[in-house]
This record gives sequence, structure tokens and C-alpha cells, in this order.
Amino acid sequence: MKLEDKRIAMLVGPGFEDLEFWAVYMRMKEEGAQLDVVGMDAGVEYTGKSGGLTAETELAAGEVDPAAVDAVLVPGGWTPDKIRRDQAVLDLVRDVYEDGKIVGLICHAGLVGISAGIVEGSDATGSLGIKDDLVNAGATWVDEPAFRDGNIVWGRVVEDIPDYCRVLVDALAEHPA
Repeated sequence: MKLEDKRIAMLVGPGFEDLEFWAVYMRMKEEGAQLDVVGMDAGVEYTGKSGGLTAETELAAGEVDPAAVDAVLVPGGWTPDKIRRDQAVLDLVRDVYEDGKIVGLICHAGLVGISAGIVEGSDATGSLGIKDDLVNAGATWVDEPAFRDGNIVWGRVVEDIPDYCRVLVDALAEHPA
């Protein structure tokens, strides 16, 4: 197990993309990572975009010590546009990024990166729906399934989850605990 010494804050909110949350969550667990489900508030159950799967927050973003996590991962769906309005979420993402730790952004999650002020100068990908937002925020659009630029791991869309997870696992495994 490559990630047994890693702790990950997995963000979630209203209308999260089910697979971008659960498939990634399970893949990180499979590698031994400890995951905390984090949202704007603790103890809130959110329903995924498909209306079938749910996820419940264990912690509010403001309760997470950025020094105590190795990464923060953000799923797509409608969640990024909702949670990017929460200052504690933005502070957590920015602090983890500024500490040189891994930030995972897939699909629409780049919106959180934009609002946290961490995408300028980065190569970026995601849903075509946010391409202009990323470019306007100073990122360079790259149409690839998944890649790492510095300490940001980018994933394009649901179909690219296997590639995104491979890059995440590699990035976290080589990052010092």
C-alpha cells in the first residue's frame, strides 16, 4: 500500500459528482490513505448529482489543520460552485497548496482552485465548461486526461478517473509525509 502514511481531506458538497467522489475515495483507501470527508459544515449528508449516492461530512473545513493533511481533493459536479463560496474551504485549499502539499482537482473542481487563487501560471484541465474560467484566471488549458503541474493534480472528467487516480497515487507516494 503506497499511501498508508498519508492523510487526505476529501471535500464534498451539494450535487457532488458521485464517481469523482466515491471512485477516488475508494482508490485512495485501497492504497491505505486515511481520509476525512470535509465540507462547509460537519455532519451534513449530501446527495450526489445522480440523486443516488450520498456522502456525509465528518469535519467542517475550518476544523481541518492544513499541517495535519498531505492532500486536499475536490470532486466535480455542482459541488465546486457551491463550496467555493465558503472562506474556510478556500483557506484550506490555499494553505495546503502553499505548504507544497497535493491539491487534486477534477472536472469542475478547478473553480475551487480559481477562487482559492492557486491556478494562475499552472497548466490546467477539467470540464470544457470551465475552460474559459481557468484561462481567464491565468492558467494554460491542456486537453489531457490527467497530469500533475507542481503540487496540483488535474483530472479532466469522469471517464478520466483511472488516469487521475494513478497520478494522485504517484504524487502522494513521492511526497514526503
